[in-house]
Amino acid sequence: METYDLITRNAEEVVTDEEVRELADEPDGTRAYVGYEPSGVLHLGHLLTANKLIDLQDAGMEVVVLLADVHAYLNGKGTFEEIRETAEQMKAQFIAYGLDEDNTEFVYGSEFQLDEEYTLDLHELELATTLNRAQRAMAEIQGGETAKVSHVVYPLMQTLDIEYLDLDLAVGGLDQRKVHMLAREELPELGYDVRPALHTPIIADLTSGEGKMSSSEGVTISMEDSTEELEEKVNSAFCPPTRDPEGDLENPVLELFEYHVFPRFDEIVVERPEEYGGDLTYDDYETLAADLESGDLHPADAKGTLATYLDELIAPGREKLREIRA
Repeated sequence: METYDLITRNAEEVVTDEEVRELADEPDGTRAYVGYEPSGVLHLGHLLTANKLIDLQDAGMEVVVLLADVHAYLNGKGTFEEIRETAEQMKAQFIAYGLDEDNTEFVYGSEFQLDEEYTLDLHELELATTLNRAQRAMAEIQGGETAKVSHVVYPLMQTLDIEYLDLDLAVGGLDQRKVHMLAREELPELGYDVRPALHTPIIADLTSGEGKMSSSEGVTISMEDSTEELEEKVNSAFCPPTRDPEGDLENPVLELFEYHVFPRFDEIVVERPEEYGGDLTYDDYETLAADLESGDLHPADAKGTLATYLDELIAPGREKLREIRA
């Protein structure tokens, strides 16, 4: 696969294509990052962006993972001691999942976000940014919670993180788009360069195909799940055999194949008895999706296969959690 195609694989949005193509021409030594608020056990939302980080490492880039302890504190996620303990657990899970430990730099936000220079730049951004603009940037991340002053400082800090981590590329879910756009608008005002961004898709709610999969609302799959729990969740997932003609509903089973399974496995085998046609083998997502829609692949077989491959992906992280808690 060409370097540019690997870098942008499964990206919902590339900002901007020209800037990312320049990085793809000379990826060695370039630095890309995702920031994660330490919030507990890794789930499929974390792992979708982790898949992209693995792609970037394969493309030759250096990866920075921001363990955003100050952000988590501002978002009311506990004391610094509690947050850092959670962050260390998350770090171990990311390595178990497949990030290259030798090529991944884990950074606590508190290592630089409390420094005088950063704080003064933050105040400059506060002066330059309207309350409305900051609230819009935070809205999708914050959800329906009542806004606090800390919530509007949060996206301004994310903007500065891109500069202070010496990055070439910012990566995040599509819900981070407004933050990255704020960074592109405001960093030049401080004399800093803009950076390109990649946005990964948002997986639909597992049971309905609407909205987004969320650990706080509805059902999600995490590294804490046993094989049996994972199978139960996948088997109860919304998986219509044909696409929604209105375009309002997504098929989360297909999305998980596309964004989680196919990027990590060269070949997918659907095991079936001979009386039902025997095994099916897929080396690309499009063929599997087409077979599901045509009826050649039954939704139950698709779900069973998805559960098997997801379980293989999260098993090392599940084992790491057991070790940590033992």
